[in-house]
Amino acid sequence: MTRLKFHQTLKILAIVLSVGLLAVGCGQKKQDAPAENLPSNTEKAGKKSEYVFALIAKSQSNPVFQAARVGAEDAAAEVGKKLGVKITVVWRTPNEDDAQKQVENIEQLILQGVDGISVSCSEANTLTPAINKAVDQGVAVMCFDSDAPASKRFCYHGTDDIECGHIIMRELASQLGPGKHVVAIPGGNQNARNLQNRIKGALDEATNYPNISVRGVYYSKETPQDAAAKVEEVQTANPDIDGWAMIGSWSLFTDALLKWEPGKVKIVAMDALPAELPYLTKGVVQKLFAQQTYRWGWRSVELLADKTVLGKNPSNALDYSPLPPVTKDDVAEYQGKWKQWLRQ
Repeated sequence: MTRLKFHQTLKILAIVLSVGLLAVGCGQKKQDAPAENLPSNTEKAGKKSEYVFALIAKSQSNPVFQAARVGAEDAAAEVGKKLGVKITVVWRTPNEDDAQKQVENIEQLILQGVDGISVSCSEANTLTPAINKAVDQGVAVMCFDSDAPASKRFCYHGTDDIECGHIIMRELASQLGPGKHVVAIPGGNQNARNLQNRIKGALDEATNYPNISVRGVYYSKETPQDAAAKVEEVQTANPDIDGWAMIGSWSLFTDALLKWEPGKVKIVAMDALPAELPYLTKGVVQKLFAQQTYRWGWRSVELLADKTVLGKNPSNALDYSPLPPVTKDDVAEYQGKWKQWLRQ
């Protein structure tokens, strides 16, 4: 090949190579479509169309948890429609307060592949390892009503229990008025963290009133019959007790104390359940502070949906709910609410 032909060949190769690189560049530009035409991250990941959330309360029979269940089911329909997904709520609650049963239920739910769990912990220490196990396996877990703060749960929704104790004792002191008074506190489950915090708040608040002495905290099972029997036993043995700071109102879930003389012993209590309302009407109980139990379930579904569907955490891991006061003037209103909450 002559030197001239060699240079001509190099020129031809250079032209071919330039055209090829230009073609490749054009092809790349064609693939880099405008951002608005690209599928969203959700579409790329293939967003699920169905989610399953489980609610684990402390016991089947307690109306506060029955209301929470209805709230969760109502939220599943409304929140699911809003987000364009199907949400199913499964109920996995022991017949009676049993932390080990709750652990077993969490382990079964992990195997079943649920997307989220909301649990009211009978005993925080017992539930914490099971909660952590669920989170480690990709299940979103939160607590409602009774927390396990040392666990990997992403949030807690419910009552600020220490503040609740302060509120109950403060109102009782107001009802008792001046003069010397002796009060008592029903304790319920001695291992329940939420109750221990309420007791702590009530005892702290009592120190603000030099005229009030706390005779003691009296523990019992949280069944209405057992709790009422304990209150009557303590009252009989201590007739000078003239006030009860009921940080738990299980004894009012039965009519056992309705025979008490109205106003002789002042009572301020938690919740405003159907069985408690006659106590207000008759004047045996002076004021109730209602936990928003229907909202326990509603908010659980809402927070779990935010976490699993939207990948969104709550702004505060402690999602507290206020305690509206309820008096005899509010009885009719709450009777109507409970008919809705219990599907009556």
